Amino acid sequence: MRYINCLNNISAKGTDLLGSDYQLTDDIAQASGVLVRSAAMHDMDLPESLLAVARAGAGVNNIPLDKCAEAGVVVFNTPGANANAVKELVLCGMLLASRGILPGAAWCREHADSPTIGKDAEKAKKAFAGQEISGKTLGVIGLGAIGALVANAAIDLGMNVLGYDPYVSAEAAWRLSPSVEHVTNLDDVLHRSDYVTIHVPAMDSTRGMIGAHELEVAKPGCAVMNFSRDTLVDNAAMA
Repeated sequence: MRYINCLNNISAKGTDLLGSDYQLTDDIAQASGVLVRSAAMHDMDLPESLLAVARAGAGVNNIPLDKCAEAGVVVFNTPGANANAVKELVLCGMLLASRGILPGAAWCREHADSPTIGKDAEKAKKAFAGQEISGKTLGVIGLGAIGALVANAAIDLGMNVLGYDPYVSAEAAWRLSPSVEHVTNLDDVLHRSDYVTIHVPAMDSTRGMIGAHELEVAKPGCAVMNFSRDTLVDNAAMA
């Protein structure tokens, strides 16, 4: 019997695929395998029984790769498994950054008891109009499984899309709409884009890749979307 420990909530649609030779356990000390999403494992003691760690996500930055290698523990990830979900989150974030949806909803809650809310809303709604994303320019940094889906969806929404990825693979290039303009200079992407979304692995070379210089050359009013839990954007510089 192999025991599997889930450090995060893992859907039963996944765990039910484990055969009869596997059993879930809350005790990591007896686990042969670990399933993890975002839980940080760097400070964890790996049990001697551990054979494999599987990440339900694209990156492995929350897993101590060196420690696993020394212990002979195999590390897997699932690139592309959540790509469509992230794509939809990016599109949602772009719309929220464009239209005054959240401020408008807050205004409605604040004035919910007003007997003249309908009339007042007609006067107030222009403050929450925002702008349409159709015809605007989206810069996509990283053209892997997620970035390609985002780029193609933005094209379908009538946007101009700039794609930046120094290491784009032939397979990824085939997935891209021919309408995506491939740009080789990051500063050019930032200078031309109304929106920028970042989809690169979190590594030492990419953490803080959007810093003071990049924000200086970015188009005024550019909305930068970063859905990574790591600091790909220098938050101090952004502030």
